[in-house]
Amino acid sequence: MRLTIGSLARRAGSNVETVRYYERIGLLPEPPRSAGGHRLYGEEHARRLAFIRRSRELGFTVDEVRGLLAICDSGNFTCAEVKATTLQHRAAVRRKIADLERLDELLSAIASRCAGDAGQDCPILDALFGDDAAGAPAASGWTHGRHPH
Repeated sequence: MRLTIGSLARRAGSNVETVRYYERIGLLPEPPRSAGGHRLYGEEHARRLAFIRRSRELGFTVDEVRGLLAICDSGNFTCAEVKATTLQHRAAVRRKIADLERLDELLSAIASRCAGDAGQDCPILDALFGDDAAGAPAASGWTHGRHPH
């Protein structure tokens, strides 16, 4: 089976530029070309592209995907190696979730200070410019409680 780059991209639910990008950075091997110079992809390219796409959907970084592919490509791997990489990625995801939860709490606290009225005293802007309850100085060009337009 030989696929054009467009057919390969559609089959994988991707786009042509993404396929070219993965080739350029070495995640997807460059395919043979037809006499007319067109790329001709095979089943191995389709499987590898699907692997890359699913890995990226799960949040694996390009470097993590490269590592997983290197494990697979070695032909001499254990499931334990793949699991270790997956658990490292999961730990990073959990750290990001914790960071996002802290960010959510902070944004909620800042937003709760604001009455949302028509006045120009905005505690959200005060907090963003450091003129909040922590006593941080206001940004240059700003006066307490009045923000230039």
